[in-house]
Amino acid sequence: MAAKPNPTIRRRRLGAELRQLRLASGLKSREVAERLMVSQPKISHLENGNRATSPRDVRDLCAIYGVTDQQVIDSLMEMARESGERGWWHPYGSHADSVYIGLETDAASLRTYAPMLVPELLQTPAYAQAVIEETIPLPTAEQAATRLKVRLRRQHRIYDPTRPLHLQVVLDESALRRVIGSPAIMRGQLEHLNALSAEPHITMRVLPYTAGAHPGLPGQFSVMQFAENPQAGVVHLERFANGHYLEKPSDVQHYSAMHDHLQTRALDPAGTRDLIADATKTYAALQP
Repeated sequence: MAAKPNPTIRRRRLGAELRQLRLASGLKSREVAERLMVSQPKISHLENGNRATSPRDVRDLCAIYGVTDQQVIDSLMEMARESGERGWWHPYGSHADSVYIGLETDAASLRTYAPMLVPELLQTPAYAQAVIEETIPLPTAEQAATRLKVRLRRQHRIYDPTRPLHLQVVLDESALRRVIGSPAIMRGQLEHLNALSAEPHITMRVLPYTAGAHPGLPGQFSVMQFAENPQAGVVHLERFANGHYLEKPSDVQHYSAMHDHLQTRALDPAGTRDLIADATKTYAALQP
């Protein structure tokens, strides 16, 4: 069965296509907004992929831009229809990370550096619940349960037998040593990490304390790339309230090179498994 088109990806692709058509026409977004009788911010939101675009808007924009090729118009209108569909996460309500989840769902590969916590895709249910309860200011039981359900649902992506997400994870040693929840929860989490590290599509490396200063100190970041356009990519910079996204090729190249550098500073996969196993024994000794 063919994979269902991801609405987030379709919105971003459609927005990029519409922006290129506008630039080729020589029109500024303000002029387009006036002709379409909408606000200028709406044009910006459409081009940035921040909102769905109706097929009617696409048809009208093509007319404004002088597009006459019916195949091009039909293709863009189909992308608009797909962009209006709802992702699997929407039934769970408004989610602060909905854009990121959409990109992650469609990514072919993901490289991430995690300085403080185990990445969400690799968290056990107990560890994830502890993180949610201890990092979100005063969450209600319903909010905590919804976030946990969404987080665990996202993890299906790395177990998808038809298109497993290729993960390259650099994990700072502090993420292994910081006690989240309890020693028992940490022991289970580290055992889970070592089991995942044996998967052929997952490469895991730990950056030990002895590595000293390194380019990843400013914080967590991820680089996602997509099968439909391997040359393009998206960088996600972790923030407390919401994430920041970079899509310029120079930014993607910069963070890809930074991740490569961190991998060279980190332990190799065998050394990583040994360090995780050693930390696991420490937590086992702390259990009653």
